Amino acid sequence: MKISKDKVVSISYKLETTNAEGAKVLVEEVNSSQPMVFLFGAGNLIQRFEDNLENKVKGDGFEFMIPSDEGYGEYDFEAIVKLPVDVFKVNGEFDREQFQPGTVVPMTDQDGNFLRGKIMEVSDQEVQVDFNHPMAGQDLYFKGAVVDVREAT
Repeated sequence: MKISKDKVVSISYKLETTNAEGAKVLVEEVNSSQPMVFLFGAGNLIQRFEDNLENKVKGDGFEFMIPSDEGYGEYDFEAIVKLPVDVFKVNGEFDREQFQPGTVVPMTDQDGNFLRGKIMEVSDQEVQVDFNHPMAGQDLYFKGAVVDVREAT
């Protein structure tokens, strides 16, 4: 059975990016005993990722690169914002321990959209938050195999 819209696909893979020196760095590895399982064509994955898997069958290998602009986008410096400490207060108190640089915090925007922001810097007045996707600005290198393809139930 070929990978196509509304098929349940199981894959194993390695995801790599490159560091500042241009060397590949392993980001994630999913093995065949606990594969990634997803509904193909449901819009939950990067379109270019699905394009590279379409029509493959169980046992097929794959290897491809997704440039950053077709993956999670280029790094956007305008997505780094300074928010008043008051935004993070609970019962009038700001718990600095919960907002250390590197901490990822869930937030919502004025339209109710869910966002994840990485704390960059904390001062007495402001918290600097980076709302870029963690993989923004990075080319993605995938290598793996199709473990299974089946009808959705």
